[in-house]
Amino acid sequence: MAEITVKDIEEKRIWEDFALSKAEANFLQSWNWGEFHKALGKQIFRTGFFEKEKLTGIMLAIIEPARRGKYLTVPGGPIINWKNSDLTNALSKEVKKIARENSCVFIRVRPQLKSDEFSKTLFKNLGFVKAPMHLHAELTSQLDITKPEEELMSAMRKATRYEIKKGIKEGIKISVSKDEKDIKKFYNLQIETAKRQKFIPFSYKFLYEQFKVFAQNGNVLLYKAEFQNILLAQAFIIFYGKEAVYHYGASTDEGRRHPGAYLIQWEAIREAKKRGMTRYNFWGVAPENNQRHRFSGLSLFKRGFGGEDFEYLHAQDLIINYPRYLINYLIETVRKKIRNV
Repeated sequence: MAEITVKDIEEKRIWEDFALSKAEANFLQSWNWGEFHKALGKQIFRTGFFEKEKLTGIMLAIIEPARRGKYLTVPGGPIINWKNSDLTNALSKEVKKIARENSCVFIRVRPQLKSDEFSKTLFKNLGFVKAPMHLHAELTSQLDITKPEEELMSAMRKATRYEIKKGIKEGIKISVSKDEKDIKKFYNLQIETAKRQKFIPFSYKFLYEQFKVFAQNGNVLLYKAEFQNILLAQAFIIFYGKEAVYHYGASTDEGRRHPGAYLIQWEAIREAKKRGMTRYNFWGVAPENNQRHRFSGLSLFKRGFGGEDFEYLHAQDLIINYPRYLINYLIETVRKKIRNV
């Protein structure tokens, strides 16, 4: 057995150098995602796993306050070799330690692992159970953007290709911003979209602080589509490692009549290619056979660009306080049914 030592990582360079050296690198385990949650007033932990003084894994963990009991989350991570049992055992031990020292009811992990027998068995053996709710997007649509633009365009759904070309022909203007002040307009548009599509919008502070942190390194762009000075749609795109992510979007009623949203996605894909990225992640989609899912229509839009579905392992919970976890489980099960997700 190799001895694994655990230390806090306090240098951004050390953290980012390791994260970005891994194929599964994602913004949810980036240094900036931790800074964003600190700006929201949350307590975060940046843990490094070392084997003979060599950094072999990292884990960003965040304490989420909740009236039903605070809990610890590990979004899109940790980034470790999951086939190394010494590392996975050290991970299990460390998250339990953090959770208990901070009076957390449970730990929720959504790793960058494909949902298959290996990942399910691994977490079961570590003592985890399937969470009643997701943590972040699990079923996603991801597009390989290493191909030339012509090939990407030809692989799209015919209707999607038509809408992009129509948008170009109509002269729809696409602009981008790195200014966090522009998030106010996006927030207002999100409120409008949420009323129309019946979902719970993010707070202004949540969107503002997230954009502000990622904008400092040029890792985020706010896209805007306009037709004859009329706003059609906006999108919040994060660029990190080898992946660009369509994280949030919003649109106007006028956006239904003009394909601004399609053109935004095409321009974001082109920008990701210029940055040397290899995949474009459209983020969460609904199961194809679930027409009742509230994101069914949006999922049809996302899949039209020719990506393939990739399903991450469903969020896993490690229970610390059983009686209080049961209360949380019941609340989240009901909430999931009401929200139809």
